[in-house]
Amino acid sequence: MRVTVHLPGLLRADADGAAHVPVEVDDGARLRGVIDALTRQYPGLDRRIRDDQGALRRYVNVFVGEDECRGIGGLDAPVPDGADVRLLPSVAGG
Repeated sequence: MRVTVHLPGLLRADADGAAHVPVEVDDGARLRGVIDALTRQYPGLDRRIRDDQGALRRYVNVFVGEDECRGIGGLDAPVPDGADVRLLPSVAGG
């Protein structure tokens, strides 16, 4: 199945400037599999998205469709065919 990963400007340099990356994953894939496939294509993204233990960095928000992944299972969140996955940096300040 095919999923589109949307990258913010801060991550595009590690993806050859791409704003949208099509990713092929197995049917029934979880978010972890999507990120694994993305980082196989662009290894420099892995350290920007996940920490040394493989967990999502706390300042990276990941949406599957309209849902923030931490509310639907984190890296085990289901990702349907044709889904849009958006990586967004957290914004701090007041």
